[in-house]
Amino acid sequence: MPDVRGCHLPDDLLYDVENHIWFRERGDGNVTLGMTTVATAMAGQLVAFTPKKAGKAIQAGKSCATVESGKWVGPAKSAAAGEIVEVNEALVNRPALANDDPYDAGWLIVLKPDDWASVKGTLVPGSAVAAPYEAKMAADGFAGCAAKP
Repeated sequence: MPDVRGCHLPDDLLYDVENHIWFRERGDGNVTLGMTTVATAMAGQLVAFTPKKAGKAIQAGKSCATVESGKWVGPAKSAAAGEIVEVNEALVNRPALANDDPYDAGWLIVLKPDDWASVKGTLVPGSAVAAPYEAKMAADGFAGCAAKP
């Protein structure tokens, strides 16, 4: 598992580094999306998670949910267009799950992508994510997940 500046990035996922979102292929044509440890460390403790509703179509590069912490409110953007087939109700009820377990219990949504093959090619596989994330953290002036703000 790549570890960049104390931030864990599982190598079995695909990453949209620019937007700090991970994708996990589910084997049924759908993908699960979540926030990386980098995103949750930068945002701080999450206090609200407001996803778009299941059945809603989203466009590539647009928000699939709004995430709020004590110091940040913003969109969780999906690199893939498609239909939201499931939202993480546990995360709606307890947003801090994304801080505590971002790659399992803290997932955001399940998406049925319109054209996964073309989107997949734009994402960074976990085995190659360390260098792009190091560059992104350096550009953003982010010290890392272990650093105290």
